[in-house]
Amino acid sequence: MEKAAIKKRSEVELKNTWATEDLYVSDDAWREDLELAKKMTEDIKKYNGKLSESADTLLNYLKSVDKIDIKFSNLFNYAQRKFDEDTRNITYQDLANQIRSLAVNYGSATSFQTPEIISISDETINKFYSDNNDLKLYERHLNEIRRKKEHILSENEEKLLAAAEDLAQAPSTIMSMFTNADLQFPDIIGEDGKPSKLTAGTFISYLESKDERVRKDAFMTFYHTLEKFKNTAATSYFAQVKQLMFYANSRKYNSTLERALDNTDVPVSVYKNLIKAVHDNMHHMHKYVSLSKKLLKVNELHMYDLYTPVVQSSDSKITYEEAKINIMEAVAPLGKEYQAILKEGFENRWIDVYENEGKRSGAYSAGAKVHPYVLLNHTDNLRGEFTLAHEMGHAIHSYLSNRTQPTVYSGYKIFVAEVASTCNEALLMEYLLAKTTDKLERANLINYFLEQFRGTLFRQTMFAEFEMLTHEMAEQGKSLTADALSNLYYDLNVRYFGDDIVVDKEIAIEWARIPHFYYNFYVYQYATGYSAAMALSRKILDEGEPAVKNYLKFLSSGSSASPIDLLKIAGVDMTAPDPINSALSVFGELIDELDSLLSE
Repeated sequence: MEKAAIKKRSEVELKNTWATEDLYVSDDAWREDLELAKKMTEDIKKYNGKLSESADTLLNYLKSVDKIDIKFSNLFNYAQRKFDEDTRNITYQDLANQIRSLAVNYGSATSFQTPEIISISDETINKFYSDNNDLKLYERHLNEIRRKKEHILSENEEKLLAAAEDLAQAPSTIMSMFTNADLQFPDIIGEDGKPSKLTAGTFISYLESKDERVRKDAFMTFYHTLEKFKNTAATSYFAQVKQLMFYANSRKYNSTLERALDNTDVPVSVYKNLIKAVHDNMHHMHKYVSLSKKLLKVNELHMYDLYTPVVQSSDSKITYEEAKINIMEAVAPLGKEYQAILKEGFENRWIDVYENEGKRSGAYSAGAKVHPYVLLNHTDNLRGEFTLAHEMGHAIHSYLSNRTQPTVYSGYKIFVAEVASTCNEALLMEYLLAKTTDKLERANLINYFLEQFRGTLFRQTMFAEFEMLTHEMAEQGKSLTADALSNLYYDLNVRYFGDDIVVDKEIAIEWARIPHFYYNFYVYQYATGYSAAMALSRKILDEGEPAVKNYLKFLSSGSSASPIDLLKIAGVDMTAPDPINSALSVFGELIDELDSLLSE
């Protein structure tokens, strides 16, 4: 597998970079706005002790907060996007640190907000709504604050917690710097017999190699290198868990999980029901592993074989330009408005396309107010095509919510964050399957689809279970040592993948490379979001305009209702196991079809 040389940031073509100048034309312009944000942060303190005075005072405060939120969004997005272009760049490390520090100061400056708002009596708040009708815009927002009354502390205590936020971010920041900027891997020998660079960004592509030696070499080199830093990684992760425990205990929650889900207004039962539903359907995963072993024709299937395509025609190149065309056609069922937004993103540099030296690994979408920003480390293959579809789903969700909702409701909860992205992927898959007449190509697409199920519904649920169990261990007073974490992670792999695979001992350290374990119970939402997206994509294709109308309403709703209620608007009830069971049933059917296609 020949690897192109990784360019320096200065060598990347402008058209393949995102337009950070849409936020600020220069670093100096950013610094000027930072000073203005500092002044706004000081000015907001004048409302301390006055929020219960009158409807007008409360309304003016909330409007001021909206203005500051927009300012902070622009400042943070510029600094973080520039930093992610090259994490070694000291200038943007400094800018990112400055806005994070100011955010902590702002949190401290507004620490009076929640205690004052919850102290207002129901009678008074209802009178405020009568006194000034404009305040009713914020009614849901105020109700969200007031429903957490039992978890809110005194003003001084809230100020202390806000001041500690900067320290609380340290484990995540340190681990990010370590894995993205400092961690280096030895070269491996590529398929051509020559030394080839191994990075976090290229790792998975080596595991997709047809050459078992390359797969094994990449796997062993990557994890043996990571193993050398296991104690650093474990200490960092334990610190992350402990800071979350500190906040959960301070706010009188029974667990870190309860606090995390309460922040998004999602019942803990949804999290645990997901794990149970996947456990109940584990036979599908074991069947898929068995089929992979059969199709790869190996005596032993290893963890480094899991990404290996089982279809011979699966190495076709799909350029970035071809991927954009396919995605545009795939989302046609969502209508011309949706396609127009997608086109705008493609043509107006919303996307930072290719890997460069020091660039943050992975992919994401950031919903800035001016327009979304999408980070890719694009590869010219099916995975790259689907990653683009995925991130642009996020981007359009952010775009529509920002354009439709007032500032206070323009963001959306993370529980629904993965729905739009995965729905895009499902539509792309349906489009590609519908247009192919070649048996091997269809088999290849189904294999990719199955890998999405494995990687999203099963793998992310395994991550969610690991996160839940490690937090429970810490809450029981147990130490999260490197060995304890690795032993737990290894045992979960054995349970999830079954008896037909050799669970190589090196996989035990994989937890140390997963950044989402620092996102506070985020990963389960990939699995719930995937299940919801599967249901919604089928509705869109089967029902047409009525389903599309409801779906676009969902995308445009931001946080104007609870996540569960928003998905009900789109037509899916995630409090029930039906969407998960239905998705896993499709997984089972696809396994049978792939087996049939390749056995003919």
